[in-house]
Amino acid sequence: MKRKVTPRRSVLYVPASNAKAMGKIASLSCDAVILDLEDAVGPEEKTGARDNLRAFFATRPPLACEIVVRVNAPSSEWGRDDLALAAALTPDGLLLPKVDTPREILEVGDFLDEEGAAETALWAMVETPKAILNIGAIAELGRDPASRLSCLVAGTNDLIKETGVLATPDRRYLQAWLMQIVLAARAGGLDALDGVSNDFRDLEAFARECAEGAAMGFDGKTLIHPAQIGPANAAFSPAPDALAAARAIVAAFALPENRGKGVLSIDGRMVERLHLAQAEKLISRTGDREIPS
Repeated sequence: MKRKVTPRRSVLYVPASNAKAMGKIASLSCDAVILDLEDAVGPEEKTGARDNLRAFFATRPPLACEIVVRVNAPSSEWGRDDLALAAALTPDGLLLPKVDTPREILEVGDFLDEEGAAETALWAMVETPKAILNIGAIAELGRDPASRLSCLVAGTNDLIKETGVLATPDRRYLQAWLMQIVLAARAGGLDALDGVSNDFRDLEAFARECAEGAAMGFDGKTLIHPAQIGPANAAFSPAPDALAAARAIVAAFALPENRGKGVLSIDGRMVERLHLAQAEKLISRTGDREIPS
């Protein structure tokens, strides 16, 4: 039996106001694209950006990457129109900005249910002080499939703006909050994405930030430029020796004689089913779309 897994090592923001950039998505090697109707689109561009989205989905070619739409906050003047459009287009996911409480996610989920958008998952931006304070309750929705919540996205620029902390290259004043996001995501069975790096020209600094995010436990990173895709994929992919070990664990538990066992001996090491879950998660980060289970 196969089950589908979705790596999210590299997740690129593309302004929905930029039709030319949207036309290049099929040639990119990122795991997901966020078509942005919110921060990257000025007030006078909102209507045109929605038109670009309609055209993109009308002619959408087969893509290997996930397509997620970031809407404006439902409480904003553009929010309800964005939600109605997203429900009609049925992207893989819908990213909600400025989420403060679980209720906001549940309300959008109810709206999607009413509109018949059964396959659209919800992603939540964590970018306000209130979201950090409520992060446990927000992430707990991940344990309820009916909530649709699939992924938490760190909004580091907004966290810096809202709190007034100093933005340093090592992100020392953000680290505690970033770790809270990862911890909550794991408790809720969700993916967690690190925030953007604003200087897309300094790829060396970007690679260091990716390595830091991977060490924190993030599943991937949000990006603002295609040049960042390769470094992100490299940083959030497992090392070859770790991948080989993971594949050996999955293969061993897949053997007919081992399917009912809780513990195996592999190369002189005791391996439990919790290690099988870890191995499957590791394999999913390579970009492989399916693993045996």
